[in-house]
Amino acid sequence: MSAMKFYLRIVQALEKINAPYMIVGAFAGWAFGVRRTTFDVDILVDLRAQDLPALAAEFPLPRYYADPEMMRNSMRLGIMFNLIDTSEGVKADLVPMTREPGYRAAFARRVRQTFEDEEGNRFDAWCAQPADIIIGKLKAWTEGRSSKHPADIHQMLVFSLSNLSNVQIDQTIVTTQAARLGSETLALWQELVARAESEVRKNKNA
Repeated sequence: MSAMKFYLRIVQALEKINAPYMIVGAFAGWAFGVRRTTFDVDILVDLRAQDLPALAAEFPLPRYYADPEMMRNSMRLGIMFNLIDTSEGVKADLVPMTREPGYRAAFARRVRQTFEDEEGNRFDAWCAQPADIIIGKLKAWTEGRSSKHPADIHQMLVFSLSNLSNVQIDQTIVTTQAARLGSETLALWQELVARAESEVRKNKNA
């Protein structure tokens, strides 16, 4: 099983047991123009007591590591936990809703999007709004300055400005949050918007 197939299996398991979740980060950005082939997978979850054994049962030992007691403690403490495919050496991070107060507002804005796996199979899943994905990436850039986050944001902006997305980026929300993260982050966001707008104009005139 490839890493991507494992990630998709987790989403499908959450769908099967009807557990509240939302895909975030670059994995969610995949639905909005991000074309990076390697990325970590973060899934925001609001698991209830009955969801814990049900989710663990979808990933049985010895191949998988999915400890319901670890999940229970993580949900209580608001700390991330992992589901691991020990055969392939891949993992996915599941983040409790209680980890940050702002998660609930983003969760309330989540959208249903269609994804396509490596074999061309299509499926629907809950993911963050593109504006919330970008805000998360700006926060990550502010903390670590990784170049992958601006690159992902640029791809999402071009995708949206080219009218290829069915959910447009709310630039006002992003600008407000970027300003709260600091002058350098706001300047980065404004530069990315200007560069994406220029690229879209050139593509239209080509």
